[in-house]
Amino acid sequence: MIFDAHSDIWTDVAVKTLKGENNIIKKYHYDNLVKGKIGGSIFVIWTEPKNYHRALERVREIQECIKKELEYIKDIILIAKNYDDIIKAQKENKIYIFIGFEGLISIDDNIDLIDEYYEYGARHASLTWNEENKLASGVRGDPNKGLTDLGKKALRKMQDKGMIVDVSHLNDKSFFDVIDITSAPIIASHSNSRVLCKSLRNLTDEQLKAIRDTKGVVGLNSYKGFIDENKDKQTIERALDHIKYIADKIGIDHIGLGFDYNEYFEDEITPPSVKGLENASKSYDIIIKLKEAGFNNEEIEKIEYKNFNRIIKEIVKY
Repeated sequence: MIFDAHSDIWTDVAVKTLKGENNIIKKYHYDNLVKGKIGGSIFVIWTEPKNYHRALERVREIQECIKKELEYIKDIILIAKNYDDIIKAQKENKIYIFIGFEGLISIDDNIDLIDEYYEYGARHASLTWNEENKLASGVRGDPNKGLTDLGKKALRKMQDKGMIVDVSHLNDKSFFDVIDITSAPIIASHSNSRVLCKSLRNLTDEQLKAIRDTKGVVGLNSYKGFIDENKDKQTIERALDHIKYIADKIGIDHIGLGFDYNEYFEDEITPPSVKGLENASKSYDIIIKLKEAGFNNEEIEKIEYKNFNRIIKEIVKY
């Protein structure tokens, strides 16, 4: 069963709940997750740019929507807070979901909110989305700016608490600032190789090796623009090339899956993911492609879920 290290389903839950709908995951997502053989995931709380002026309020809004949604999905989903919860979910035939934060713009300069987010259940966070904030700079921020002093304190607090630190979306300077001070493995939950596709959201060879040296993991992103600049090559086969490249460059122990599906976003007219990985129902097709490419069962299991589960077991304690 696949572990998907990056899902935006909480955003869809919030948007639809605020429009008066309920039971959203069962109506719109669960069948796709089951068909794609996704057994676990990180569902992130993400503050959209249009809500930056009310970022903390937006987080509270999303949390309230999640609270309402949980009443409908207790029989199919377990909110996990440690590795033992993974085992519990599997025994109960449920999908295990870790709550994450895609960017911490919502805390502004109050890093004590990290404690609150942890108590809420978050076991994962990235310092930024694409923006520049009071903690660090994302890929659309000033390339000369990295982690701030406050950002370094936030990083240390997250790691002291046993939260997974995610470097997807950081600009290069912020990335290497994290590398310089990290005390634990880090992940890039949904990023690819910049050699194969030049987007700044992807990782250079130097960055890939730096993640490997922390004993971390990179998750394959299925988004078209991070797979290839050439529209004709935005396919599952090209996605497989990224997995092969990263595995060859830094080893099979450091590559996983972080699909970043968001075809359900209101403003998506055409599927944003590559041909062959249009939504969660197609997820297992990448496993079939790995088998066809000659990866053995042990290697496939590492990519499929074991590498990210290792990170969870090592970092997330309570």
